[in-house]
Formats: sequence, structure tokens, C-alpha cells
Amino acid sequence: MPDQPHAFSKIAEELVGDLRGVAFEEPRKQVKRVTQPLAAVVEQLLQQHQIGRESPEQTIRDHWVELVGPANANYSHPARIERNRVTVLAAHAVVRNELFHHREQITEKIRALPGCGHVKGLTLRAG
Repeated sequence: MPDQPHAFSKIAEELVGDLRGVAFEEPRKQVKRVTQPLAAVVEQLLQQHQIGRESPEQTIRDHWVELVGPANANYSHPARIERNRVTVLAAHAVVRNELFHHREQITEKIRALPGCGHVKGLTLRAG
């Protein structure tokens, strides 16, 4: 006995449904994909969202006080990495200005962290 049942075309399924008096309710342009094993889907999601794994964003967050100093770290935090640039949210204009003036030094310190060598700069936002 085969593992997978035979897949009929949509036209054949519609004809059999009409013969039996059962409405065919699937959209005509719907494409049925092969069912994937749950373990493969979960592993793909864990890898995509870096759950349970070290991410560059988390490494930067863990070392943020050493990177910018405790005074600036209290009013700012790194949010995410987009296009090789770290987006930093600064709650105070003075802190944002201070980070702007020292962005090259901060970027060099970030590049020295493990897994963060691809970072090219900072993007500062109010927040």
C-alpha cells in the first residue's frame, strides 16, 4: 500500500464532486504543497528567529554598558541590526548627540565583539 494517496487533478476532483453532489470549495488557484515534517519546520523557525542561539543583537545588548559607558547606556539601547547597521534608540537628545560624536569608536568596539564583524555603523533614533 502506498504511503501517499493518489493526487487527482482539480478538474477530476470537481467532476467527481459534481457526480456525488459535493461542492468543491477549494479556490481554483490554490496550490497544494507537500506536508513537511514538524521537526524540520520548528528547526527552520528556531534558526530564522535565532531562538536559543547567540545572535549579534544579543551580544551587543550584553556588552552595551562597556561599549558606550554607564551614563549613556541608561538612556539608550541597541534595537536591531538592519543592513549591517545597528539601530540605537536614544531616549535623550544629549545622549543621542554624544553617541553621534563617538559613533566611529563605538562601531570599532562592536566589530571587536564575537559575531559582530559585519557591522558597519550606527543609526541613531529617538526613542
